[in-house]
Amino acid sequence: MSGSAAALLSVQDLSVQFASGDGVVKAVSEVSLDVGACETIGIVGESGCGKSTLAKAIMRLHPASSGRIAVQGQDITDLSLDALRPVRPLVQMIFQDPYHSLNPRHTVGKIIGRPLEVARWRRADIAERVHVLMNQVGLPADAYHRYPHEFSGGQRQRIGIARALALQPRLLICDEPVSALDVSIRAQVMNLLQDLKEQLGISFLFISHDLSMIRHFSDRLLVMYLGRVVETGSAEALWRNPAHPYTKALMATAPIANPKAARARQRVTLEGDLPSPLNLPPGCSFAGRCAFAAPLCHAQRPDLRAGPDGRRFACHFDLWDVPFGAMPAPVSPMPASKEITHAVE
Repeated sequence: MSGSAAALLSVQDLSVQFASGDGVVKAVSEVSLDVGACETIGIVGESGCGKSTLAKAIMRLHPASSGRIAVQGQDITDLSLDALRPVRPLVQMIFQDPYHSLNPRHTVGKIIGRPLEVARWRRADIAERVHVLMNQVGLPADAYHRYPHEFSGGQRQRIGIARALALQPRLLICDEPVSALDVSIRAQVMNLLQDLKEQLGISFLFISHDLSMIRHFSDRLLVMYLGRVVETGSAEALWRNPAHPYTKALMATAPIANPKAARARQRVTLEGDLPSPLNLPPGCSFAGRCAFAAPLCHAQRPDLRAGPDGRRFACHFDLWDVPFGAMPAPVSPMPASKEITHAVE
């Protein structure tokens, strides 16, 4: 996941922290990722793991505490708003809530055309472009003069998608774009996004809780836990044989259409609660809930390391094909018991 000049988006060691009355919340810690042309990267993890904060930091809606964000090789991490303006059209965002992300006082035509107004398009050209976008996302022609409250949730999300496409971006960041929709409508919106990807050749950074859906939509997956990437690799590789214990637990919760395969799948129950981002443990943040945890895990945080199929994962153990709960041998030598005791205390 090292930075690449050829990458459309390159994020290196990005951290985002927020001041709190009790200390500092470490929302995102040293996350790196690259998104190439016509590629979809899926980001998965529990609520509160930092997925949305990461997306908003990339969009410069949250300031980065450290690290680097580059779009087509240009470092945008600390650009002023004026200097950032030419880069804005390249990366746009689709928000989770299709109602609150739209201005209820504006018509659909005004909402979709607003990015074009900011870019100082001519009024006649804006109207023509908006009608093209409405047709592209499947909105009726008479929607132009209507208001968001007159539409269903799926149609409102189509309005948000059309607005995001207005300036012909190269990358769309989608923050749970279908989680607020009915199941039947989710499939329609996902099919629309897939069609847009093929027609327009755009890339996606896609955040979702729906593992089975994101598996089919994504080329690669990033699994996050408490602000850190714990595993990354091709979507199919992680689905077939997850290496990190947390990824194993996530995949075990995803629905399977085949009843026989669902019955044969091993059930995984995570014990314990999430540690507080105000007081993260010195070792692996997942150690308190992990069936494989050893003293080494509580004392030393594992770094991302390469696996045999091109993936990277942050664990002290090689867990390929290891049944959940069985104890493999650690990759790193165990530290002395005195050091472990001191670190845990």
